[in-house]
Amino acid sequence: VQLQAFGGGLVRTGGFLRLSCAASGRTFTNYRMGWFRQAPGKEREFVAAIRWSSGITYYSDSVKGRFAISRDNAKNTVYLQMNSLKPEDTAVYYCVAQPGGQDSVSVEMYRYWGQGTEVTVSS
Repeated sequence: VQLQAFGGGLVRTGGFLRLSCAASGRTFTNYRMGWFRQAPGKEREFVAAIRWSSGITYYSDSVKGRFAISRDNAKNTVYLQMNSLKPEDTAVYYCVAQPGGQDSVSVEMYRYWGQGTEVTVSS
């Protein structure tokens, strides 16, 4: 499984960005796909995830209502639309994938990780 994340950048408070994660190497029908982030000096934290087959999504409380995760079956791509960005959203964002299993917000429960894409929100 290869995950390639891109779309990060510098944006002002209140702005928006859309991250993309191109997935390859498998058929992802039974996978859970998601995003984690890691801010400087902090531990990696869960952001959002989606069940590829059903499209069911779940979010951390810190981004609920501002971020939206989605997937495009034809393009094998997962997106993270980030709106109303805040300085505390500044982090490196990682795309993740896990075959099957239960919905989880734990780092340990995702087997595949892409390289990070950096998001900086200026105040």
